[in-house]
Amino acid sequence: MFSKTWTSKSTSDYWQKIERLKAEIQGADAILIGAGAGLSTSAGLTYSGERFLKYFSDFHAKYGITDIYSGGFYPFSSLEEYWAWWSRHIYYNRYDLTPGKPYADLLALVRDRNYFVLTTNVDHQFQLAGFNKARLFYTQGDYGLWQCSKPCHQATYDNEAAVRRMIAEQADMRVPSELIPRCPRCGRPMTMNLRCDDTFVQDQGWYAAARRYEDFLQRYRNGRILLLELGVGGNTPGIIKMPFLRMAAQNPKATYACLNLGEAFTMSGLEEQSILFDADIGKVLSDLR
Repeated sequence: MFSKTWTSKSTSDYWQKIERLKAEIQGADAILIGAGAGLSTSAGLTYSGERFLKYFSDFHAKYGITDIYSGGFYPFSSLEEYWAWWSRHIYYNRYDLTPGKPYADLLALVRDRNYFVLTTNVDHQFQLAGFNKARLFYTQGDYGLWQCSKPCHQATYDNEAAVRRMIAEQADMRVPSELIPRCPRCGRPMTMNLRCDDTFVQDQGWYAAARRYEDFLQRYRNGRILLLELGVGGNTPGIIKMPFLRMAAQNPKATYACLNLGEAFTMSGLEEQSILFDADIGKVLSDLR
């Protein structure tokens, strides 16, 4: 029976684990990649410190906001200011960037393999790096999409052109009122297509990706599958970490690999099926190449 007891695997030689994981990547019938925020952090998409102050110093000075993540929940008093914040939030984490090296290294490792990606990341890095869109399932939304704030219907809308205009025309931490995005059906303000409550819109693209993910699991979950977990933290363990461990526990041919600085753990009883790297994800992926 599945246990929720966590245990850390004792440290073995780093390069022996590199060689073991290389062999699993080459020999697996299928590779299921589960990616969390730690992968983008390793790629340089940090939400605090110097990068935050570079783009949001005025919001920090006025409101004391200390990082990009928490600023997304700040109760701004006007939609003009709200969208000044969010247009920057979107632009610098979705449009004004290049794919990080860890993503490029990961693609080089799996490009010719039978892979699928399940991710809670919303920054489009997988597609920027060149991963096949048909092999991606973004469960938690996308910075590049808006939805009705009610929502009055189950559809999402690309926001790139509108966001770029907001960036160009905002002043004094406000966007012009005429740039505030509104639902084309009911006229209510739009909002981000990010899963933070029960108003999250799962559009046709979301359901199509979910079906492809389920099809992948049905075909390979009982075969020789590599469950490759990258940078998954404790905020939403029910999406990637727990299912991956459950699949490994139910399938003796599965291998569970976890790359996560400070959070490389497996489950009691799965030590022999696990390969754990308590190290920077970018370094491990580079060394695997």
